[in-house]
Amino acid sequence: MFIKNRQNWHISENDVTPERLYLNRRSFIGGGAGAAILGASGFAPGVLATPKRQLEELNFTKTAFDPDETLTPYDAVTSYNNYYEFGTGKSDPAEHAWRLQPKPWSVKVEGHVARPGIYDFEDLINMNALEERIYRLRCVEAWSMVIPWIGVPLSSLIKMFEPTSDAKYVAFETLEDKQQMPGVKSFFNVLDWPYREGLRMDEAMNDLAFIAVGLYGKELPNQNGAPLRLVVPWKYGFKSIKSIVRLNFVADQPKTSWKKSAPDEYGFYSNVNPNVDHPRWSQKQERRIGEFGRRETLMFNGYEEEVTHLYAGMNLRKSF
Repeated sequence: MFIKNRQNWHISENDVTPERLYLNRRSFIGGGAGAAILGASGFAPGVLATPKRQLEELNFTKTAFDPDETLTPYDAVTSYNNYYEFGTGKSDPAEHAWRLQPKPWSVKVEGHVARPGIYDFEDLINMNALEERIYRLRCVEAWSMVIPWIGVPLSSLIKMFEPTSDAKYVAFETLEDKQQMPGVKSFFNVLDWPYREGLRMDEAMNDLAFIAVGLYGKELPNQNGAPLRLVVPWKYGFKSIKSIVRLNFVADQPKTSWKKSAPDEYGFYSNVNPNVDHPRWSQKQERRIGEFGRRETLMFNGYEEEVTHLYAGMNLRKSF
């Protein structure tokens, strides 16, 4: 049952950005006059305006990847986002990502692979082999969603490039374009652009890891990471890098954006672990967008059975 009268996704942005980066944020629309502006819809003006880009419907096969939980409303999924290239406010991506041009798109593949090169989107993604996977998305600032993603297993992409035995990690890089992304050219940069993420090779090859090209039956909206983004459902949402333009297969652990920016708050592994608190808040509970109250956070976001073996013998407090 969708909640229409109270939008729980309008939580404080104090739970989003590290404190030393706080001054660069936009102020969040809150109560009082802000609440009047939001109106009955609960969204900032313009957020739900007709998009500049027409999203095409996708053909896909439904899979058994489904936690059998209520889906997060589409309007929340597409208007409450972290995508700092378009601003640090939750509504900023939906307001500003219309500038992004996801077609045509190409991805540079390099490093320890037999088939490096620049691949067009159409060469990477077999649109006749798309599948739907309903995954939880858990963000480090204690909110979560349940989203019907559409795409392909990351492992199938990796196999195309034929990585060598020297490839121990996959490094990901997103688009950096000052013309399309107002957050990249801001005076006080939140992060060192371009945005970078990484996975250990066995994590990347796990059956849960996914490259999404759509959600709710259609192409990815720009603010959700068009045209292709990573989805790693047992990790915090910031690992799910958007608008990928580069894959680098490397021997050493790659430097990732949030670990570089705030290493005391964001580790390389970033596994959902309710037993390891963020320095500024507890991770034991989460707020499911569209629901009242809070729920207990599950180890590995509920995917413990599928991924525990990846971290056998590791100290998950040290390797957070």
